[in-house]
Amino acid sequence: MTPDTAERPQMSVEDFEELARRAPRELRNRLEFLGGRLCIRHGPLDVEEFEELEATAPETVRLEYINGKVVVKAMPDGNHGEIFMWLLRQCMQQRPELNLMPERGVKAESYRKGRARTDGFLAPEGHFKGHGEWSETDGALMAVEITSHDRDTDQRDRIDKPIGYAEAGIPVYLLIDRDNNTLTVFSEPKEGRYLLSPRYPWGATVELPPPVGITLDTEKLKDYAD
Repeated sequence: MTPDTAERPQMSVEDFEELARRAPRELRNRLEFLGGRLCIRHGPLDVEEFEELEATAPETVRLEYINGKVVVKAMPDGNHGEIFMWLLRQCMQQRPELNLMPERGVKAESYRKGRARTDGFLAPEGHFKGHGEWSETDGALMAVEITSHDRDTDQRDRIDKPIGYAEAGIPVYLLIDRDNNTLTVFSEPKEGRYLLSPRYPWGATVELPPPVGITLDTEKLKDYAD
């Protein structure tokens, strides 16, 4: 975590005000902005209430429902976007029958009660046809997260999402970590946990296990170190 990450606001006050203005009337008075963070008054939202709120959010606010809490996902910067495009090219070259869908919402966690907005979601071509805002995880091969320099990255991407994605049965979770320049490959989900989670430095050759079956030459990632 960079030294000032913990001090950065989760969202701007302008974004919060726009979110509150657009929110359904019955949820509007439950939203607070304290210490740069979105807070929910009078107890947590349930997943249906979250979906109502998320559906009205402005384009500058990306909301997720992780471990029963509403969280704000940071907007991607330039290096984040370049890393995603690097990974997309690797996937297209080696597995052209698959699509790495950016910014895909998925139903994660036990009983699909979580709502995660992945940086990338790898699935067979045509898999997302007819899906709404949030996709079931059945048949998908891999979820991808690329960390952003925000105060919630540690809890969200390194702790909560490995659990949520494993509980949903996603075979592989690839975490590209920009704070320590590593890739962590989570695989073999069982009883809500990934049994394997080897970590590799940027520059290593990384084998993504079945059913993904893609080999990543990560030397290029060094160009996007912050």
